[in-house]
Amino acid sequence: MVDYQTEVSEGMVVLDAVHQIQAESAPDLACRWNCKAGKCGSCSAEINGMPKLMCMTRLDSIPPDKPVTIEPMRAFPVIRDLITDVSWNYEVKKRIKKFNPRPPDAADGTWRIKQEDIDRVQEFRKCIECFLCQNVCHVLR
Repeated sequence: MVDYQTEVSEGMVVLDAVHQIQAESAPDLACRWNCKAGKCGSCSAEINGMPKLMCMTRLDSIPPDKPVTIEPMRAFPVIRDLITDVSWNYEVKKRIKKFNPRPPDAADGTWRIKQEDIDRVQEFRKCIECFLCQNVCHVLR
């Protein structure tokens, strides 16, 4: 692990600090990011041992008297620096079979479904493929 120091200004997130370090002292520091808005999941990392998105972790939420540790996610092989290989997830995703609904319940071609079943499916639609859930999963670790 390499130590870097950088100036922190109000409103900075961890990803801003990484970019500043790249600009000032480590241009070869590899880091994956895309949207900087918490929508894509590309900047997943372990920040002080906790899996988080670098673009959503404000530096002012971290105690100022302690160093900020940024590490790649432990559940995946490291490609370089903060970049991990999450390709396994995309390979598994390709094997998921297409959904084929059961025959309709009613004569008009509709189905009866409970709200709790709809709510459960909606949770999966929130996934941004950051894979932080896999990083904390005791089965995968």
